[in-house]
Amino acid sequence: MIVAKPRRRGPVFRAAAALVVVLGSLLLPAAPAWGHDSTSDAYAVVERDGARVTAELELEYDLLMKSAWLYAEAYDATERDEQLRQLDLNTDAVDRYVAERFALDAEGERCTPERDGGWDIRNRNDRAFAVVRYAYDCDGRESGALAASSVLFPDVEGFVHSTETIVEWDLDGVTGSGVLVAASPTIELGEQGPAFGEFFLLGAEHLLFGLDHVLFLVAILLGSRSLRGIVMTATTFTVAHSVTFLLAGMGLVELPAVIVEPVIALSIVAAAVAALSRREVSSRLRMPVVFAFGLLHGLGFASALGIDEDWSWGLLWSLLAFNVGIEVVQLAIIAVAFPLLVLLRRTAAGRPTTLVAGVAVGAVGLFWFVERLIASTG
Repeated sequence: MIVAKPRRRGPVFRAAAALVVVLGSLLLPAAPAWGHDSTSDAYAVVERDGARVTAELELEYDLLMKSAWLYAEAYDATERDEQLRQLDLNTDAVDRYVAERFALDAEGERCTPERDGGWDIRNRNDRAFAVVRYAYDCDGRESGALAASSVLFPDVEGFVHSTETIVEWDLDGVTGSGVLVAASPTIELGEQGPAFGEFFLLGAEHLLFGLDHVLFLVAILLGSRSLRGIVMTATTFTVAHSVTFLLAGMGLVELPAVIVEPVIALSIVAAAVAALSRREVSSRLRMPVVFAFGLLHGLGFASALGIDEDWSWGLLWSLLAFNVGIEVVQLAIIAVAFPLLVLLRRTAAGRPTTLVAGVAVGAVGLFWFVERLIASTG
C-alpha cells in the first residue's frame, strides 16, 4: 500500500496565509470606525472676561443624540432645520448629558453651567456638529484658577473610541490650548502656551492608528528598491503633506472630505500597483505622483486635527507639534520595516511575499475607495 506524503507548506505559503488573515482582519473593521472617522473629536472654547466665564462646545450631532440615549428620529436627522428642532425638543436630555461629561472648576470647586443662548449647527469635515454655549456660575471664584475636564463620548458608551476634546481658552486675554483624553481628562487653564507634547502625541497617534496613512506608507516601502529611494520618496511625501496640512490647519486651504477621503484610499491602490511592478517606476514619474498624493494626505491630517481658527503663533505651534508627531512615527515605521524588507528580499520567499502583501494592501485600499465613494454619494 502506497501512502501519499502530505505536501509540506513552505515559507511562501505560510507568508501568504498570514497575509490573508491580516487582510481579512483589515476588511472586517474597514468601516469608518477604522479610518479618519474612527472616533469623534469634541471642541471647547473657554473664555473669561472679568467675572463672566463661558464655554462654547461643538459636538458631533448624531453622536451627541445617541449618547443622550434619544430615539432614532433624533439622531437620524440630517437636515439642519430638523436637527435644530430635535435639539430644541430634547434640550433637557442633551444639557444633562453635557453637564455630566464636561465641567469647569474654579479654585478646585465645580462651577454651575447655565444655557447661554440657543442651539446652532456647524459643519466640520462634512459632518454636522451641534454648537451650544454655557455661562458658568463659580460662586465668586471666577477670577481664580480655572480647570476644564472632559469625559465626552467615552469608550464605555460603545459608539466611538478614543475620543479627544480639543480645548482652547482665552482668559482675560491670556490664550492657550490643550487636548483632553481618557487617561488625562483635566487640564489647568492658565498662562501656559499650547502644549507641544499633547499635540505631538495627537499627531503620533493619528498616524499610528490611521490605517489608511500606514497602508500608503507600507505600499511605498514595498515599492522601494533602495534606501536612497525610500528616503527620497518619504521626504517628498513629508514635504507635500506638511504644506497642505499647515495651510488647511490655518484655514487657508479647504477641500471637502467627500473628495479627500476617497482619493486617499485610491492613493493606496496606486502605490500598491506600483509596488507590484517588476520595474522600478522612474523617479521623474514617482516623485510628482507621491507629492500629489502627499498633498491630499495633508488635508486628511488637518481634518483629523479639526482646529478651525484664525492665524496665530499659538495655532502654528500646535500644528507644528502635531506634524512632528506624524513624522516621528513615520520615520520609526521606515526604520523598523525597511531593514526587514531588505532581509526578506534576499530569501526565496521575498518576491512572492511582496506580491501577496502588495495585493493585500491594494485590496484594502480599493475596498475603502468604494466604501467612501458610496458614503459620499449616499
